[in-house]
Amino acid sequence: MSGRSLAYLAEIPVDRVKGVGDRLGGKLRDAGICSVTDLLFHFPRRHIDRSLVTSIAEVPLGREVTVVGTVSKVTARRVRGLSIVEVAVFDGTGYLWAVFFNQPFRERQLGEGTEVALSGKVERYRGRTQMKAPVADVLGRAAHRRTGRIVPVYPSVAGIASWRLEQFIANALRRSRPVQDPLPGDMVESLSLVDRDRALAGIHFPEDQEEADRARRRLVFDELFRLEVALALRKRRQVEEAEGISHVVDAELVGSFIESLAFPLTGAQRRAVEEIQADMAAPHPMHRLLQGEVGSGKTVVAMAALLTGVQGGYQGAVMAPTEVLAEQHYFGLEPLARLVGVRMALLTASSTDREEVIEGISGGTVDVAVGTHALIQEGIRFARLGVAVVDEQHRFGVYQRVQLREKAEGPRPDLLIMTATPIPRTLSMTLYGDLDVSVLDEMPAGCPRVETELISPEPLSLESAYSRVREEAAQGRQSFVVCPLVEDSEKLEAASATAEYERLERVFPGLRLGLVHGQLPADEKRATMQRFRDGDIDVLVATTVIEVGIDIPNATVMIILDAHRFGISQLHQLRGRLSRGVGPNWCYLVGDPSTDEGRERLSAVASTDDGFRLAEEDLRIRGQGTVFGVRQAGLPDLRLADILADFEVLTGARREAFALVAADPLLDSHPKIAEETRALLGDQAEWLFIS
Repeated sequence: MSGRSLAYLAEIPVDRVKGVGDRLGGKLRDAGICSVTDLLFHFPRRHIDRSLVTSIAEVPLGREVTVVGTVSKVTARRVRGLSIVEVAVFDGTGYLWAVFFNQPFRERQLGEGTEVALSGKVERYRGRTQMKAPVADVLGRAAHRRTGRIVPVYPSVAGIASWRLEQFIANALRRSRPVQDPLPGDMVESLSLVDRDRALAGIHFPEDQEEADRARRRLVFDELFRLEVALALRKRRQVEEAEGISHVVDAELVGSFIESLAFPLTGAQRRAVEEIQADMAAPHPMHRLLQGEVGSGKTVVAMAALLTGVQGGYQGAVMAPTEVLAEQHYFGLEPLARLVGVRMALLTASSTDREEVIEGISGGTVDVAVGTHALIQEGIRFARLGVAVVDEQHRFGVYQRVQLREKAEGPRPDLLIMTATPIPRTLSMTLYGDLDVSVLDEMPAGCPRVETELISPEPLSLESAYSRVREEAAQGRQSFVVCPLVEDSEKLEAASATAEYERLERVFPGLRLGLVHGQLPADEKRATMQRFRDGDIDVLVATTVIEVGIDIPNATVMIILDAHRFGISQLHQLRGRLSRGVGPNWCYLVGDPSTDEGRERLSAVASTDDGFRLAEEDLRIRGQGTVFGVRQAGLPDLRLADILADFEVLTGARREAFALVAADPLLDSHPKIAEETRALLGDQAEWLFIS
């Protein structure tokens, strides 16, 4: 295991690399490239094989090609507010014009004498060869030294050009090699991986595309393997080392609860209850993720878990992210709990009986407490907390989940995390790789479908949706109108909802309208929702406060305004407020997206109501960067791996990591793997250990 380790290189400041210096080093550090390891991990976003570059004189029209040449002329102008930059490129055989729209920075970036690679579709326009909005990469002087070779193209950092970054990385790699490989030789061989040193050289400066591909596969494996090692260590620590509760699972309380239901459990629900009870009977704390579609019956499964704890003398807790959702759980479950003699209480910031509920929790007279963040406030202690359920967990930070668990005295309570946002298998293996997973992939019998239609905001199109609202109201049915999303401004969102409410009062003069948004006082919001539940409101105008926790079986129509502002999962969640009872149901996505991504999102939601398919599509459209960028998840961003494209590598990395930790729980025999995992995941690795 000779050579310099990545952990060692992570301690060397980036400004020590030849050519970087203090000024550029400061820029790199501001962009997150602080060490030699960070610089080596600034991977090319693509490679240009100069041996496959097409000469301008021979470019085929209508085909995607790459040309490399030198900028000979740059012009810029504005036409009716549109910025147009035209760049003439000469490669010794002819001229090609690149045309950029609303990219004024191209005038500065592509100055005369700059060597550039242009990739795009070639066309003839007014007698000249041109590309509209091509991908443009400044190659710089470094490219000249490797004519006929593969040139790496790096993402720009703090205005530092790709060719300059290439020089820095070449200098860093020259001083760093050989780079140590911490993986056991038999693992590298069995997986047909190249060694670490060759991989780092091959990803940056490959001899051919095959070498670049082999290098990428090894480095993707490394990235996912480190993550899975951390998850495997966390799972072992929280499951095998923590003192848990061996719950009684064969008592009558859960059976009586299931028999009291007005409907039979689905096969998926029965399977999930069995999996949860098997976990709860074990002496180690349960850490299980329960995921399923809106309306698939997660709440009933969670109640079975809570009652499993109660029948053994323990308490249960349900923590939801909003008062609306907490109240929905409470009002839905409390009558069922009462039937089997279980005492349930609600605790939120606006509860009028707070002191009484808090006393009941600490004194043990409350069997199951349902609430919001109020459950984890200072001064609240459970007498014997045995089961903690966290709903819509992605809205909570890691530390809040830890706080709820720590409200218990003595053994650690079992933890059940619920989400109605379907998680792709690829993502659950990384984001929740330490959790056991139960999936409710079966909807209750008789659950009506929702017809989803994409319409434009034009008055004629909107009128078709409004007519549906009136027709349904005449039949005694109710409707939602969801107002546009205003990012980072609840006040503006509330103002938008109020304006829409006033407009719709004129559209529906004979109907009863209600308004709910996040800026309303809690009691006013609660009163309006109760009137909607009671059927005293025909049309509820609302913001996304109704995304989760609203169960109105009589609602059959939803109109989502400016639907292109919402993400796929949000649209699916909103649509899930329908199909709770009667049918048929209609959801109208009103939007006029200006981007391809916006059109793809709306088309995906309109084409299917399968939440798991939509989750995969969402991940494909947005990329996992947006998912892993959520720091509260306790995970680092992925630099190179793509969990959709690299699913096979992910599976292998997970298998090897969990096998390694099972055989060497403290990594005593693999100290370099332990050192690298901690060094490269940093503080995030500590979150992985405690969360």
